[in-house]
Amino acid sequence: MARPTSPLLLLCVIVVAQLLAPAGAAKFACNARGGAARCQSLLGYTPRNATTLASVMSLFQVRSFRSLLAANGLPLSTPPSRPVPAGATVRVRFACACSAGHGASMHRPFYKVAPGETLDGIARGVFAGFVTHQEIAVANNISDPALVRAGQELHIPLPCSCDEVAGAGVVHYAHLVAAGSSVSGIAAEFGTAEETLMSSNGIRDPKSLQAGQVLDVPLRACSSSISDASIDRGLHVPNGSYILTANNCVLCSCGSSTWQLECHPAKGLSSSACPAATCGDLALGNSSSNTDCGSKTCVYAGYTNATTTTASFNILTNLTTQSLCDAAGAPMPQPSAGFDLRSGVQWAYLAVLSVCFNMALVGVVL
Repeated sequence: MARPTSPLLLLCVIVVAQLLAPAGAAKFACNARGGAARCQSLLGYTPRNATTLASVMSLFQVRSFRSLLAANGLPLSTPPSRPVPAGATVRVRFACACSAGHGASMHRPFYKVAPGETLDGIARGVFAGFVTHQEIAVANNISDPALVRAGQELHIPLPCSCDEVAGAGVVHYAHLVAAGSSVSGIAAEFGTAEETLMSSNGIRDPKSLQAGQVLDVPLRACSSSISDASIDRGLHVPNGSYILTANNCVLCSCGSSTWQLECHPAKGLSSSACPAATCGDLALGNSSSNTDCGSKTCVYAGYTNATTTTASFNILTNLTTQSLCDAAGAPMPQPSAGFDLRSGVQWAYLAVLSVCFNMALVGVVL
């Protein structure tokens, strides 16, 4: 008489099957053209083991540590040695370029192959599955993945996009789907509509979502008054983060209370002299009110190369007027940036997988 199958064995089979199921391609649609075909994108990196911000910066070759801090809304005084717990998510900002209908990271990161490593191991192990070994091979003109050699430097084409969504500028965020996730849950987490998330990723059936799949999540960005003539035109900053611009002379942040980009002079951060940033007697970022229920604010409008010899560049400003009597509209919710521990569902999957692995090692008969 055949022995009945153990429920634990069935659970192990289901979990392993889900983890080994092939995820969708990581390429993001990117059809922007001209100057709009280059932008800044984000990626949510979740290390398997505890690490530090310095190690994350090194892996993705982030040019400036301040950029990493800004993307995560961390204070500029945060040290590079700050620990990143296993399972926490760090947002990495990188330059994106559109070509042939898809977006990929520009020039960096590069990764030096260690002895014994394979393209698949680099794609799934080192870079957490944000790229496939096929994409790495194509980006580096490798016809036979088996011929990769130790010491070889590979360009890692991270997925990204510069496209507008519903006519609005957004910041595209590469999100790795965790086991137990759903389209509705991810949409709620990032403050976007389910329809937008499905459309951006070509998902017809929300039940088809797979663990390990890389999703293009459009993050709403704060509105700004930056001029089309500015060097940093197209600057988009999502909720809970900030960015240094105008040669590190201006710090701009985004909050969901107003969804307006708020910029102030960044003192002591620029290697060059910062030009004045004022609206008459009102300094950049400052406001003045009057008895007519109105408020005037000096807002950032970008920066341009100087036309005189008194400064190397100019900071542009606009004086805006806002009525303080109008009722504030309800902002669209978005999660705060920074470290974000994985949900309990993900850890439950890992726990079951650990039990299955240990049972296999000791040869337990189920």
